[in-house]
Formats: sequence, C-alpha cells, structure tokens
Amino acid sequence: MFRRLVVLILFCALAYAAYPWLSLALYGFRLASMPLPSSLNMPVEGVEVRQLRDTWQAFRTSSRRHEGIDIFAARGTPVRASVEGIILRIEETNLGGKVVWVMGPGNQRHYYAHLDRIADIKPGQRVQAGSLLGYVGNTGNAASTPPHLHYGVYGAGGAINPFPLLAGAQARAGSADKRSPRANP
Repeated sequence: MFRRLVVLILFCALAYAAYPWLSLALYGFRLASMPLPSSLNMPVEGVEVRQLRDTWQAFRTSSRRHEGIDIFAARGTPVRASVEGIILRIEETNLGGKVVWVMGPGNQRHYYAHLDRIADIKPGQRVQAGSLLGYVGNTGNAASTPPHLHYGVYGAGGAINPFPLLAGAQARAGSADKRSPRANP
C-alpha cells in the first residue's frame, strides 16, 4: 500500500512538472497543423495599410534582396504579434538589431526586427495576435535610417512577401464595413 502511494505521488509530481512543456508541445503541434493565414494583422500599432510601401525584393547591400516589408513609425511605437503563436527566439544581431521570432500557424516564422526595445516576453511563451512584442526602433544595420519595423514572414520554401497578406486583412475589413445592414425581421 505504501509503495503504491509513493508511486502515485511520484507520478503526480512528474505530471505536474511536465505539464508546461507538454502543453506547449501540444500547442506547437496544433499551430503547425493550422492552415496558413490568408491575412495578417498589422504589426505596428496605429499604422494603416494605405501607409505601407511594398519594399519586397528591393535591392540591398552586398547583392541582397529585401525579404520583408519596412513599416515606418515613430520610435517607441508598439509592435504587436500579427498572428497567434509561440516566441521562438529573442536575439540581437548585426543585421536585424533587436529581433523577435514568432512561430505562427502553418509553422510560418514571423520576424520582427530593428526594435528599439523588446517587451517583457521570453522564448517559449505563447502569444495571441495583438500581443505586445516590442517597440519600433532602428537597431542593427538600420542605425542610419528612420525608425521602422522590418517585418518578415518565412515558410518552408523561404521568405514570403507579407505585403499582400497585410493588405488582404484591410480589404476584407473594408468590404465587411461596406455590406448593407441586415433588415430587422
């Protein structure tokens, strides 16, 4: 009887200790199996699609091409997750400066770069679309440019142009606003 009780207590303790990792792993599998998003929320607070310029594949130094979109805003403007997901990495690099990576639906990776500051987040943390990730800046190789967010999306085949996905969200919202109201029965 005593042995069974000890085994039960050990099992419960192990299950309790493993729950956060197991829960995160199950959520990661769910995210990976979700369909790819057909639209994205605007990652920079207060910016509208009409203010964006599609800078996808623009030439950069060293024969590089721009693999994202630059979203200009005042330094310190909040940067928010464009999709639900899991914080993969928080790092500082010469190219992107202060960077946050989020794994979103369909196993896409969302890249938020040149941040002035990073919010109180950590790798492995779940985030919802709209969760605060950081603040617009010009860190990394953007030190000589006006503050902006470099936003990139990466799938299994490489970089994806986020501009049409951001524009699609507003187009759908705009068409919903233009629908005629239903008649009351």
